[in-house]
Amino acid sequence: MANRTTKQKRNNLITGNTGMYFVAYQLSRRGWNVMPTSRNARGIDLLAYDASARKFLGLQIKTLSRGRNAVPLGLRPHFLGDWWIIVTNVGNIAENENPECFVLTPGEVKRGTVQDEGAPQAFWLPWDYYSKERFKDWDRIGRGDAAVRNSVRVSGGE
Repeated sequence: MANRTTKQKRNNLITGNTGMYFVAYQLSRRGWNVMPTSRNARGIDLLAYDASARKFLGLQIKTLSRGRNAVPLGLRPHFLGDWWIIVTNVGNIAENENPECFVLTPGEVKRGTVQDEGAPQAFWLPWDYYSKERFKDWDRIGRGDAAVRNSVRVSGGE
């Protein structure tokens, strides 16, 4: 029994790391400088700052190995950070399926959170809430290189 628990914890850690690094990759492609925080510490999972180092973001990442599942939020959810990214389908990467990401504010997550009727202290974010098309938009966060791009355009036109 201990081996199964250890194996499941290892699988959960790998699933979480896969989602976190996939989000870091997506943000890096959009011009953000990204770094993970201490793993398994309460709080945000990624820090990102723009190219000018003037804008900083804290991101909470929730990763699911399969799609269409509710996101477990625990017994006392904390809605920290500037953005929450829910990553699904990381268990299907070997099957050539891409992870799917949903970008929400902490307030949006809080509004969608429900309590489990069978265990009133457990909280969840249902699939039918977070999987809306409007949450698939990375542009909600913006680009980390926007200030640099805009200054190049202005100086290049002079």
